[in-house]
Parts: sequence; C-alpha cells; structure tokens
Amino acid sequence: MFRTACLFVGLMLAAPAVSTAQSFDYPNARQGTVVDDYFGTRVADPYRWLEDVDSPQTRAWIEAENAISKPLLAKLPERPAFEKRMTELWNYERSGTPFTRAGKRFYLRNDGLQNQSVLYVESPIGATPRVLLDPNTLSTDGTVALAGTVVSPDGRWLAYGLQRSGSDWLEFRFRDIASGEDRTDTLKRMKFSEVSWTHDSAGVFYSRYPAPPAGADPGTFDDLANQKLYYHVLGEDQARDRLIYERPEQPRLGFAGEVTADGRWLVVSVWEGTSQNLLYAKDLQTPDAPVFDGPLIGLVDEFRADFLLIGSQDSRLFVLSNDGAEHKRVIAFEPLKNATAEVVIPEGPDTIDTVTRAGDELIVLAMHDATHRLRRYGLDGEALGEIGLPGLGSVTEVEGEAGQSTLYYGFESFLQPTTQYAYDLDRGQGSVFFAPQLAYDPDDYVTEQVFYRSADGTRVPMFISHRKGLSREQTHRTYLYAYGGFDLAQTPSFQVERLVWMERGGIFALANLRGGGEYGEAWHRAGTLQNKQNVFDDFIAAGRYLVAQRWTTPRQLGINGRSNGGLLIGACVNQAPGLFAAAVPTVGVMDMLRFQKFTIGWAWVSDYGSSDDAGMFPSLRAISPVHNVNPDADYPAVLVTTGDHDDRVVPGHSFKYTAAMQAAVQGDARPVIIRIDTKAGHGGGKPVAKKIEESADIYAFLWHYTGL
Repeated sequence: MFRTACLFVGLMLAAPAVSTAQSFDYPNARQGTVVDDYFGTRVADPYRWLEDVDSPQTRAWIEAENAISKPLLAKLPERPAFEKRMTELWNYERSGTPFTRAGKRFYLRNDGLQNQSVLYVESPIGATPRVLLDPNTLSTDGTVALAGTVVSPDGRWLAYGLQRSGSDWLEFRFRDIASGEDRTDTLKRMKFSEVSWTHDSAGVFYSRYPAPPAGADPGTFDDLANQKLYYHVLGEDQARDRLIYERPEQPRLGFAGEVTADGRWLVVSVWEGTSQNLLYAKDLQTPDAPVFDGPLIGLVDEFRADFLLIGSQDSRLFVLSNDGAEHKRVIAFEPLKNATAEVVIPEGPDTIDTVTRAGDELIVLAMHDATHRLRRYGLDGEALGEIGLPGLGSVTEVEGEAGQSTLYYGFESFLQPTTQYAYDLDRGQGSVFFAPQLAYDPDDYVTEQVFYRSADGTRVPMFISHRKGLSREQTHRTYLYAYGGFDLAQTPSFQVERLVWMERGGIFALANLRGGGEYGEAWHRAGTLQNKQNVFDDFIAAGRYLVAQRWTTPRQLGINGRSNGGLLIGACVNQAPGLFAAAVPTVGVMDMLRFQKFTIGWAWVSDYGSSDDAGMFPSLRAISPVHNVNPDADYPAVLVTTGDHDDRVVPGHSFKYTAAMQAAVQGDARPVIIRIDTKAGHGGGKPVAKKIEESADIYAFLWHYTGL
C-alpha cells in the first residue's frame, strides 16, 4: 500500500528505512517554494502542502510516518508493562456527578473498561437505576460519544448530543425517558452549542451553522461562519425551525441561548473569541405578545468583559463577571428596569471559578492557589459558610436545582479518583454518593505544592506528586505538565496514567503558568498577546527549579502539554532544548502565523493576536514552533501526537512541525516521530481503549528517553 501511494505522488516520499538505536531515516518530505510577505518580511512556508490533510501527497506522508512511529513505540521495552498496569487500574467503576429533574435522578456510570460511559436514570429518585442511553451500542469501536444531555423541565424528554470520531461537530436527538425510544427529529450542523428547553418542554433553543452549498462536501474542517440561534419544536423537521437571532453583518459572531430554570427568561450570549461576550435577554412570559416576538433587551452591548448566566429569581438575572473585578464577582441584572447591574457577591482575594443556583442559595466554587473552595451564599449575597472538601484538590462539577435542597458535587485530587458527594443544604450535612475503588493505596503517595520564581521574578505555583519516601539522595525521572492559556486553570486531577508513572518511581509535576485562570484576569492577560513569552519563561523556570532542587536532571526530565499546551512544548523545546530529555506535544498549535485560517482558529486571536496585525506579527513569529526550529540545536527525543479528525487544532499544525523537526535532526540518535491517530479528534469523546493505547505509547516513550 505504501509503495503504491509513493508512486502515485511522483516519488515525493522516500520509503522509510528500519530505525536503529543510532539513527532514524525519516520520510523525505518535499520542501515547497511558498513564501509569504508579512508587512515587508518574507517568511518561507515549505510544508504548506501538509495543510491539505486529505490530499494523496499528505496521506502518503502520513502512512510513511506511521510506518516509523508505530513499530518504534510498539518495541519500547517499557510499553507492555505500562499498558498492562494502565488497563488494570482503568478497570474500575466510576460515576459522573448526578443531577435531578422533575423527581428523577440521572448520572453517567462506567463499569471500568467500557469505551463510553452509560447514562442511567432513577425514576423516582432512589429507585433501581436503569439504562437510559448506552453510547457503546452506537458504534463497534466506541468512537461515537455522548456529548451533552439536557432533560426537559417536565422530566419526559432527553435531548442528547452525539460526537463522532472526536470531531467537534454535534448531532442532537430526542428520547422519550419512559419508553427509551427516540423521536425522528434530529438537529444537525451544530458546533460549540448546547440546547435549552422552554419551560413547557415543547422545544429547545440551539445554534447551528448553515448547510454547505449544494454539491459541496460537508467536511470535518469546514470554515465556521454565520452561526444562528434557532428554536426547534419537538417532533417537527429541522427545516421548519424558527430563526431567533443572527448578525449577518458580523459572520464570526456565535450565539448561545439559555432559558432560566423558572422558564421566564431567554438569555442570549454573543461571542466572538474565547473571552468577552455580549448579553441580551427576552421575557418569555410577556402576556401581550407571542413568546418570541419583539426585540431582545440589551444587558451588555459592548465587548469589555465576560458575563456568564448563573440563574434567576423572578425579575433578577444572576451573572458571573470579571467586569471591574479581576477575580470575578456575582452581579444581578433586572432587564425590565433597564438599570445598571447591582453587585450581589463582591470580588474577593480568591478567583471565582463557577457559581451554581441551588435551593435558595448561590454556591460559589473559588480557587485559592489553584485548589478549590466551595462556599454558600444567600440570594441576597449573605455569606452562609463553606462546604468542607476532603483535601488539596478540585471540585469537578456542581449540580443543583432551584428550590431543591440537595446539592451534588464531585471531588478529586492527584491521588484520589473522582468521588461524588451529596450535600443537604437545609441540614448542612454531606455524604458520599459514589466512591470508586481502585487496586492501589493512596496513602502510599504524597502531593506538595511549591512556589518558584520565573525569569521576571513572578511567583508561580507548582504541584509535585510522588511515592512517599522517595529518596532525595538521587534524582528521578520526572514528568512535567502544563497548559498556560485561555483563562483555564489547571487544578489537581486524577489520571490513571500519572499514577502508573508514580508507581514506577517517577515524579509528576504540574506547573500553574500565567495565561491560565488560577489568579484572575491579570494572571490571564500576563500570558496573552505580546506577553505570551511569559508562559514559556514560567515553564522553563519550572524545569530549572526541579533540576536545582535535585528532583531530577535534564537527562531525566520529560514534558507534555495538550493543544495550547502543545504550543507550549514546541516553543520550549526550541528555546531550551538542553533542559529536557523527552517531549510530547499533543494536538498542538504549532504554526502561529496561520492558526487563524482554519476552522475555529480565528476565535483564539483574543489570546494569541494575529499575524494579520503588523503589531503582533513579530511576537508570533518569535514563538511559533514551526518557524523557530534550529538545525544546530541538540533536541530531546520528541513524540508528536495528533488525530486525523481534529477539527479544532487541525492536524496540519503537527504535520508541518514534525516535517520541520525531522529535517533539522537527520542522523540524530534521538527520534522525532509523530503518532497520528485515526477516527480521533482533539480528545473529546475518545473511547477508553484508545485512551489506554495512546497513554501507553506516550508514557513508555517518556520513560524510555528519560532514562540515564
């Protein structure tokens, strides 16, 4: 098959030789002559052809690369042990956070090695649970995943989203909860949208993108423009759905419509990038007009901050915002009064992560030095105390209903798998709803939090986890992970693969870099646009701290990051190649001059800036992994990973980076290889079998190439 493909593309690629321990003969990727002019600066893009991921030339290159990487990874001596132990530990029953609607309780449950978790319902609450939806029956290989569930207010209908092969594209269907049968109507062309029921359970608001022109391929990597907000009446064909809101003059805007729990308000959030949004409202109980007639009421008419709906109380809308509050605060709008929002819960020293309306309270999830605190407030903002958490960790999800006294939440740490709790707000008492059981002793491990200084003196936190009693008289293999972007905080989380790494005597470290949301908007902005270099400085400083404290050495330090974190790894490998022994950039944003030209990439301009801006171009070129590969550098071993259906960070990023790196390191004894997963995307919905396979490859690679 490989030989035929090579002949078809005119001998563009040379067949790969068998790799040895001393050298790697990579495919001879053709270097094209494309040169772009950025404000008078000419920049070569020799691997532009790899952006066309479905062309015969690119498919042949993919085949040639996998012919190198698959055998190498399969033959790593550590891999069988990693896969065996990961499979053993992954085989434990686990539960999602329960939620209740109309006297029924719902939750996801996985018996261990099921590729996808199964949705169960208790009707009424406390009854024997029964299977409501099993995604494992929808595909033979587990690549169809459940991607969102919304129960109608009357508890009769389940709207559920399906995600195929890891793509961000969604299809929503409707199931009768009592009978388990689906209706015939289906919602398609959905991406970055959920559904929200009207209070009468007659239909849902949702957003979709236009269908492609007649005869065009509705492909995975479609450009995203002209999203519109619709209302769908249950039982009708999607073609009859009512258009609610659009902005044709601004095709990049996206819309999210959400109905408050009491059914009174439709709140529409308008977004363009990954931060800042507009906010509008519509009173659905207006007595003198049809429910959807009339204009929306403008609550926020300019992009200046983030505004996230929490819930409502009669005429008030509770919103979480960082408008005038670096650490966020809760405010309340009264749309019918058209008055300025009032502050309900003021900004404090800890950054607010989320707020949930439950019972007659607002439950605030806040972060203190990248760990969670769960606090109770009245609807008037009165502080009612704190819900005690088991230790240094994270609340994974909070679920509650207005008027219902039971709150559910999940808690996890680096050493404790996600445990689900029920908390009675009236009594102030909590209990375990579901506790998973794994074949290991968490008391054998320890997590500590340290603080180190970055290049400019900024104090940065980092978690370090390992077996108890690990000798400090010698250094150890260390796996350093980080993200650093888009206001996303990296709090402690449990992952089986990290536990296996620690079981073998390795150290796991998580650094909380600028660009994330750990310390509010100032911390986020300090890692964006022209400040993006701070993120890489923070990560490099984390590695140097681990070496200086004699946890590890540069020959024992492995690094990994995903998505924006893949950019982090690529940039740091370029900037400090001698600090790391092995690096795994996963689904990374590697071409910082062209990321905005693919699928949803334009939405990241708010964090990254754009090469179309003369002021941002120099900064982006300076950090772009593809454009800063140095043939004279002494690079670590590199394993690039991506999915062929990744329509968020398109695989062309990883393809171009791999080709550039391989051209620079020809003849080096340390490999630069790429693992290209099929029927896989950015990571969402990945079946357990694929997760174990990928994790075994990554961790065996890191362990092997961090050995002295």
